[in-house]
Amino acid sequence: MKCRLSTLAVAVSACTLLGAVGAAQADYPERAITYIIPFNPGGESDVTARFQEPILEELLGVSVNVTHRPGGGGAVAWSEFQNNAEPDGYEIIGVNIPHIIGQPIQRSDAGFETDNWEIITFFHSTPNALIVPANSPFETLDDLVEYARENPQAVTLGGSGTYSANHLDMLRFEQEADIDLTYIPFTGTGPLPAALEGNHVAGVFNYTMLGVQMDDRVRVLAVASEERVSALPDAPTFSELGYDIVGGAYRGVAAPAGTPPEIVETLAEAFAEANRRITEQQEPLGFVMEYITGEQIDEVINSLSEAYGPILEAAD
Repeated sequence: MKCRLSTLAVAVSACTLLGAVGAAQADYPERAITYIIPFNPGGESDVTARFQEPILEELLGVSVNVTHRPGGGGAVAWSEFQNNAEPDGYEIIGVNIPHIIGQPIQRSDAGFETDNWEIITFFHSTPNALIVPANSPFETLDDLVEYARENPQAVTLGGSGTYSANHLDMLRFEQEADIDLTYIPFTGTGPLPAALEGNHVAGVFNYTMLGVQMDDRVRVLAVASEERVSALPDAPTFSELGYDIVGGAYRGVAAPAGTPPEIVETLAEAFAEANRRITEQQEPLGFVMEYITGEQIDEVINSLSEAYGPILEAAD
């Protein structure tokens, strides 16, 4: 005779299981959290994570271990994360837009999908900036444009990754100025100071933080922001110089797809509080602090997808 559970017994078993899962989630976190930065040490993501690390540890009550897995402008780590990370909140990763938008469109083998994770929050943004060494012959943006028109592809500009914020806005600049430049991708912002100081590139299309960090060792020709950045008051915007270029990167953090909402909310609250505490340290470095969560995340991604869509199509 086969033994069958009654409907009541099944219901009781299900409730017991759900209760156990709920209790486990309520206890989160109970052990160390790995916080992956998909770029080299020394870049914007790393600098921010180092500010966040001790505050997150205080708020969450466990160790938060920052690790680096650079490669492919973030794609190496994002692919590995989406394929292997468990949705339990103990492994999280830095995410950047438009990187996570552009790379899967442009590379059939990017290894990750734009929507295949739980984005916890975007906590800051950085406008792009065109930066040259202090000893560069290009004293103004007009100097660079004039030379590039007479010497197609001769001007080399480094940047973080391919089909990243840096790369996409450089492509926009080429279109706006009707010039032909050569883009050199690096694995992150970290290697760019040495490339500039060693004159390995004519300049870089990177972020405002690098211009602040390198100070009088470089010249910031233009910034891709609506208004001048307070940390770089002498650097004109592209708009001031006649080019319709406003853009940069939003940075945030994600958990694996399927991570329980309660865990995502716990992490979002911790990152929001960390953001509040580090604002005074980050703004002078050229960061713009953001508090983007929930439905706002989709709004930002959709907005930037529309803005960069024509550039991505033209680059096909």
